[in-house]
Amino acid sequence: MRHIAILILLLAVSACIPPGRADYTPPPPPPELPTDPVVYGTAPEQAPLSTWQASPVTANAQRVESGTYIVQPGDTLRGIANKTGAGSQIIASANGLVEPYVIHPGQRLKITGGRYHAVKSGETGIAIARAYGAPWREVVTLNELEEPYILRVGQKLLLPSSAPSDPTRLSIEQRAAAFDLEIDDIVTGSQPALADGAAAGEASDWRKAITPNTTIATPAGFSGRFQWPVNGRIISSFGSKGGGKVNDGLNIGVPRGTPIRASADGVIAYSGDEIGVFGGLILINHGSGWVTAYGHADKLNVTRGQNVKAGDIIGLAGESGYVQEPQLHFEIRKDRKPVDPNIHLPKRG
Repeated sequence: MRHIAILILLLAVSACIPPGRADYTPPPPPPELPTDPVVYGTAPEQAPLSTWQASPVTANAQRVESGTYIVQPGDTLRGIANKTGAGSQIIASANGLVEPYVIHPGQRLKITGGRYHAVKSGETGIAIARAYGAPWREVVTLNELEEPYILRVGQKLLLPSSAPSDPTRLSIEQRAAAFDLEIDDIVTGSQPALADGAAAGEASDWRKAITPNTTIATPAGFSGRFQWPVNGRIISSFGSKGGGKVNDGLNIGVPRGTPIRASADGVIAYSGDEIGVFGGLILINHGSGWVTAYGHADKLNVTRGQNVKAGDIIGLAGESGYVQEPQLHFEIRKDRKPVDPNIHLPKRG
């Protein structure tokens, strides 16, 4: 019986060894990644916290009743906004006032009612919209926000009537469904709010990181001259694709790891992967309302706030996001609207 027990034990041990591999040993550890910044992969490297993650927003909007305000001696538009709780830009728009917003004692001003959020230091439009479960683009339109889309501390933003009356009761899933992040949201709602009278910071030198709570100045005027970011075949052209589908740019097929080059001088406005369809995404603000977008990157070589020159390598092309082959999604936008890149890029032979 003792010999039989030993035999059974040996058979049990041998059963743990993969068939045909009596000399089996664990696989060797994977090789170390190269120290060179060019690293290939199917997903972009982790980017720093986005600006809208850095400063959480508490949904504490105050309701203002519609009515009429009679201007008193010494009143200013900003002072009236503080007294009534309404936004100064909303008051100006409702009463046909234009800069420098001259008002006179006895003048009757219409006050637009609704819920107003008072902006606090470091808050971004995206974070504010998410706190209330409202589309940021609706807030931009409602408050007539304009470039450079930098909010000011104390500024009062009128919330859309479609925003839930009690956003604290929304689940994470409901908030996500109510707020679908798009490129335009990042362009218009990613800058941290500044104190009134404070100036935005200058863009940094190449590869120098900038903290997410820093507001970056918009580049100076731009001529609108661009160059091709990669050289490859056009997989999908600009415009309608039928069935309600529209391509806001060009999809250019290239091998994985192909360097992506800045199409023109500018400042990195975003580098991350928070818009799932695009995977690794880089946005460059060129000034004068011009923005370029670079999607499906496997590697992001830049971070927000960095100066780049035309031709600088900003990342490596890949197939991150909702694509099945390596490529670059490239867009050119002017005043928030996508335009056909072929019109603004050099002709290819």
